[in-house]
Amino acid sequence: MRQRNVLIPTMREVPAEAEAASHKLLIRAGYIRQLAAGIYSYLPLGWRVLRKLEGIIRDEMDRTGAQEMLMPAMQPAELWHESGRYSLYGPELMRLHDHNGREFALGPTHEEVVTTLVRDHVTSYRSLPMTLYQIQTKFRDERRPRFGLLRGREFLMKDAYSFGLDWESLDQSYQAMFGAYQRIFTRCGLHFRAVEADAGSIGGEGGTHEFMALADIGEDTVISCSECDYAANLEMAEAAPEEHSAARANEAGGSAAPSAAGCEPFATPGIKTIEQLVQALNIGADQLLKTLIYLADGEPVAVVVRGDHEVNEIKVKHYLHAEHIELADEAAIVKATGCPAGFIGPVGLSIRLLADREAASVASGIAGANKTDMHLRHVVPGRDFPLDHIGSFRNVREGDLCPRCSGALTARRGIEIGHVFKLGTKYSDSLGAELTDATGKAARIIMGCYGIGVSRLLSAVVEQRHDEHGIVWPLSIAPFHVHLIPVSVQDGTQMELTHKLYARLKELGVEVLMDDREERPGVKFKDADLIGIPLRIVIGKGAADGRVEYKERDGGSQAELSADEAVERIASQIRQLTP
Repeated sequence: MRQRNVLIPTMREVPAEAEAASHKLLIRAGYIRQLAAGIYSYLPLGWRVLRKLEGIIRDEMDRTGAQEMLMPAMQPAELWHESGRYSLYGPELMRLHDHNGREFALGPTHEEVVTTLVRDHVTSYRSLPMTLYQIQTKFRDERRPRFGLLRGREFLMKDAYSFGLDWESLDQSYQAMFGAYQRIFTRCGLHFRAVEADAGSIGGEGGTHEFMALADIGEDTVISCSECDYAANLEMAEAAPEEHSAARANEAGGSAAPSAAGCEPFATPGIKTIEQLVQALNIGADQLLKTLIYLADGEPVAVVVRGDHEVNEIKVKHYLHAEHIELADEAAIVKATGCPAGFIGPVGLSIRLLADREAASVASGIAGANKTDMHLRHVVPGRDFPLDHIGSFRNVREGDLCPRCSGALTARRGIEIGHVFKLGTKYSDSLGAELTDATGKAARIIMGCYGIGVSRLLSAVVEQRHDEHGIVWPLSIAPFHVHLIPVSVQDGTQMELTHKLYARLKELGVEVLMDDREERPGVKFKDADLIGIPLRIVIGKGAADGRVEYKERDGGSQAELSADEAVERIASQIRQLTP
């Protein structure tokens, strides 16, 4: 394409509303433009990258035997009521009514639609296993859209669904998709990790993994082992139990051994936080027992962790088999405990009490006394409060030990780019999807679900692949393979060689953007760096001798070559794109 005719509105200034590097660069380089909060137009360059991403995804999906289709974005609300997700999904589900008053939802996902489709139209068990997929626009009413395409209200997604009548079939489909995802993200040039994860509002009965592109701007925390392949989202990460010693229980002015006399109350006027207690008592936070009150499906529950740990709400939610969990407000705390926040402790509580295993192992600690301006010392778990519910209820921290090999755990930020679920019969149960099996008995269909955020991929790649000058696209998904830049469009010799190169490269199937604008060389080179096309040929003073400058945007090879040598080098790289 000729650049003078392409809509590429580059910007020199950083947009005020952009925070993430990918958001800034995709706007500045003319790939996207915001229409409203969380809603973007994809300009020609951005659309070409999306098409490349879709092509890689389709290639790998088709390779697994999955069948592409397209389902409606607008879904009848009664389907969501039938599955039980209408209220569970919450305010992020975009709802609307037609002129007859019938309620619809703009789909953030399509489990209900595809399950009823298979239920109504697949009539024989011989048709299974089957995997269907689509690439479709999705909608989610994010309360706070941010980071450009990383958290939007309208986004492009690939979602696939597998159907079978036994768990072995589901395992096979799951592994096939897991492998396809690894190939997709590798071909996109991403540095990523597959991590154990929480199923969230999708739900399910089996395993689930998230694929995380590692990036500082990521909103998820990836916990991984430095010695083995263990990796998990912070929501699901576990650590090996710590070794406890009497030294951990040492208190300022006290003994490591529990007091035979039991708990001892002492005044702590105005001292409510862990930090204040640590400073006032000159002790370590690991000697404190922190108690938080939650509402699980409306019922109060107390969770005790060590003072240096944080409660993991997802783990608590799973343990309680709750649909909703939230920190109790001040009124709910007083109602459940008779005491305001800041002085809550586990001793004497009448509500259900969950104790993190590390808190349960504290030999003798300090906790709130459930009285204003009072705490207790010499609190012994199991003696002074019950340990009926012990589990892993805390967030893992960097430096904890791996639960598999005891290696050191590390923490990194990540962008979720894909998620695979073993749904089991969650949706076939609620929506009545069953078939008669080979024995003549009715059997529920067993499902899997596999999603990739296509538009999010575009941003994730830029987060990982950019420098101070602009984007650095991998060849596989770049909007064009080659950027042809004549230094002066007024120079006949330069333009003659430029057009010859343009024609030869197009004949070889190379995608070329020719900068035929009447601009200064500095402007052209700055735009080229910003746009990030991976291969560049500059036609300048050497044109009379058939010589050009060949440059790779990622800082690799740069050399003066003959035009023929440049073409051959480019053609060789393009041939390597075939998987």
